[in-house]
Amino acid sequence: MSGFLRANASGDRAATNRIAIVLGLSLLLFTCPCRILRGSTGTVEKADRIEVRKAERVMSLLRDGKVLKTYKVALSRVPVGPKEREGDHKVPEGQYVVDVKNSRSRFHLALHLSYPNTADREHARKLGVRPGGNIEIHGLDSKLAWVGGLHRQVDWTDGCIAVTNSEIEEIWRPVSVGTPVEIRP
Repeated sequence: MSGFLRANASGDRAATNRIAIVLGLSLLLFTCPCRILRGSTGTVEKADRIEVRKAERVMSLLRDGKVLKTYKVALSRVPVGPKEREGDHKVPEGQYVVDVKNSRSRFHLALHLSYPNTADREHARKLGVRPGGNIEIHGLDSKLAWVGGLHRQVDWTDGCIAVTNSEIEEIWRPVSVGTPVEIRP
């Protein structure tokens, strides 16, 4: 193994970084299994709003202004600031709605958001760029589902909001198409 790490150190820094991340996640997995394995199986009543607070890395389901449940989330690789253009790897900020529920998502289940809204399109037009799209609240790729809540240790999406697969299943039920979503800095 030391030869493998030595070869990577001299040639492929990205591979070395990936190895460090995997080793770090493995360490977390084996040092706190009770926290990771404890899934949320509770049911949540119908939500009439979703609120995401990027700085806190949390998303809450609300009904009549009351928080029903709050989830820890992973964000995009560039989590600070609003999305402005296609490919900037940022999560948008503003008012959106769930416009599609995708049960065939690569990321288990996905709630597609109505980004870009009118203000986002106008802002991108003024910048002379495309606003991007396909922003979702989603679970994990089936190949990485075993990671569970550890995925939140690194911001990894391209502009989406990610939860575990068991959490997106729980969120899926009380959220309907048309549910407003507010994404705050």
